Amino acid sequence: MENLTMDNVTVENRTSVLDNQTLGVWTDYSVEYKAVSVFLVSFICGVGIVGNMMVILVVLTTKHMRTPTNCYLVSLAAADLMVLIAAGLPNITDALCGQWVFGYVGCLGITYFQYLGINASSCSITAFTVERYIAICHPIKAQFLCTLSRAKRIITLVWTLTSAYCVMWLFLSDTKKFVYDNVVLLSCAYKVSRSHYLPIYFTDFAVFYVLPLVLATILYGLIARILFLNPMPSNPKGSSKMWKKETVSQGERMISSGSSSSATASSRRQVTKMLAVVVILFAVLWMPYRTLVVVNSFLDKPYLDTWFLLFCRLCIYLNSAINPVIYNAMSQKFRAAFKKLCHCGPQRLEKPASYSLALTYSVIKDMSNGESPDHFATEMEDELNAPMDRSQAAGVRPSGKKTPFKEPSLSRRQSKD
Repeated sequence: MENLTMDNVTVENRTSVLDNQTLGVWTDYSVEYKAVSVFLVSFICGVGIVGNMMVILVVLTTKHMRTPTNCYLVSLAAADLMVLIAAGLPNITDALCGQWVFGYVGCLGITYFQYLGINASSCSITAFTVERYIAICHPIKAQFLCTLSRAKRIITLVWTLTSAYCVMWLFLSDTKKFVYDNVVLLSCAYKVSRSHYLPIYFTDFAVFYVLPLVLATILYGLIARILFLNPMPSNPKGSSKMWKKETVSQGERMISSGSSSSATASSRRQVTKMLAVVVILFAVLWMPYRTLVVVNSFLDKPYLDTWFLLFCRLCIYLNSAINPVIYNAMSQKFRAAFKKLCHCGPQRLEKPASYSLALTYSVIKDMSNGESPDHFATEMEDELNAPMDRSQAAGVRPSGKKTPFKEPSLSRRQSKD
């Protein structure tokens, strides 16, 4: 993959021309290009930086948001922040100044963090895809595999490996001067001819784009078969109702396992839809630039239309900026957490219901009996659209008097986020 802060094919062409001393007269970008480029890149990067910082803050500061899936989303947000800062903002200075303004150290550092953010975001998407597959298709194994501590170890491994992999760019990047008839420009470029980088380009293309998408397509297909084509029954015991009595500090309450199971299954479908949208946008928005790099690798005269290059880069920045918008639109928990962080809207209880249920086709297992909360944290990723008040969930009036527990209507109980 090519460096997003410069046009490396042009650099190679300029180098060959420089050897013959025929660079000619340099022409700056048009005023229209500068205006459109600076405005769109600034807007997308600004929204993306604020949004991804909010994702990180709400997960770190809200206790019930610290789930394995959300840990991977924090890793993705950190990687997207790195892309927006290291790849997006330098393009603004390039459009305004027409040359590299960050010097030699800036060239090495920005190139390194640019590739690190891109590769880490791809690995984070792959990680939460696998986590969702295990949690939904293998719920028993998920008790031991989909835990908060394991998610943290996997994220640490992802960033360690991608950091080591990207070290090579510290030795492959350099600044170069290009002498024109009317100006001398500094550019952040590669040390050798671009053709020597083709193996790295195609390795990145295969490992950090094609492979994650193929794996996501297979795993989400298997997940869809479980959640949508063969949905879990709301009451595995048939027409009989399963009631549990649970003792809490406020008193006794009755829980309908059947209706809770239906809500949990609907919640899991909603979370899976949200993550699938993230993967689809990753595939679509990265496709123009990835395709351009591959096609230009086989062309004698590469296609380098300035406006099309801007479009490709804007797609990449949009991919890194849009995820928080998706979380806000499709997840009530994230939406409520964002409102709480901004101190707008009514204050919600920080903790959702103190129980969660692991579902299989034959068993409904109450996880409130002392098992580790890590095991099935991923099962209750999202709340219902109308969260219950604690006193209502416990069947207790605000005055402390208990009310008879009425059987819920499963045909009317719907969960939508």
